[in-house]
Amino acid sequence: MKLTGPLERVLRVFLEDPDAHRYGYDLMKAAKLASGTLYPMLARLQEEGLLASEWEAPRDDAGGRPPRKYYRLTGEGVRISRLELAQAALSAPRDGVDGHVIRPTRSVP
Repeated sequence: MKLTGPLERVLRVFLEDPDAHRYGYDLMKAAKLASGTLYPMLARLQEEGLLASEWEAPRDDAGGRPPRKYYRLTGEGVRISRLELAQAALSAPRDGVDGHVIRPTRSVP
């Protein structure tokens, strides 16, 4: 798994509560990602066995809203996510003053 910035944000959202079932729009807001970035990532994680999904049962109180697809990390997904995030934290460049991680800034054209 290549830990990109967007993937790191998604994994952190899932790890806030590993047992929680999260739906796409909720993940988009929490990770601050567009659907075109999020959904292919979720599909890859599911193909790798790190993510499970299930459709919401139809509800009378949904007000015409289509059923949501809920995602959660598998046990292996939790393990791998924690490992990847820990490795990223260890390999992140740090400043010499107080050991804080240096995050590159994006240049705005």
